[in-house]
Amino acid sequence: MRRLPFREDADASAAGHAVAAEVAGGGVVLLPTETFYGLAASPFDGGAVERVLAAKGRPAELALPVLCSDWQQLEALVEVPQAHRTRLSRIWPAALTVVLPCRRPLAAAPAGTLAVRIPAHAMLRAVLYRSGPLTGTSANRHGMPPCVDPDEALASLLSSPDLVLDGGRTPGGVPSTLVDLSGAEPRV
Repeated sequence: MRRLPFREDADASAAGHAVAAEVAGGGVVLLPTETFYGLAASPFDGGAVERVLAAKGRPAELALPVLCSDWQQLEALVEVPQAHRTRLSRIWPAALTVVLPCRRPLAAAPAGTLAVRIPAHAMLRAVLYRSGPLTGTSANRHGMPPCVDPDEALASLLSSPDLVLDGGRTPGGVPSTLVDLSGAEPRV
């Protein structure tokens, strides 16, 4: 397991290259978000998605949320209803995760809907820009509280990631709000 610093803007370039290479080979990455640490892998790679689920002890039928650098990445994955487009564009980037219909089948979304987010963490968005969309589930054992410290996250997991982006302690706070826009009425 490699560990890279991820605390200063200058760290983002090296981290972006390392993450892109790792996930291209089916790897799993532990990285900080604007709230907690998360587990990242390619949402298209079934083997990588299985590794994330196994590391968390998370049931395979549960979809994994996906982080995107921008609207272009997001809209390549999901269909955003026109009625919600303006409001979402005013909110993102933020700790808001929205469930929307998938444009195509994804390993991370077995039921045909996907929880997506443009995170409010500029360095993370720079990594996502280079790597492409990545899963963004909290880095902790399923059912346990999310972790603000990379070492706590590593201790909580059932298996180790291939790469750790060490951003120190994250702010924590309230996890990302989840809103389901895949049906007729929005649901929090």
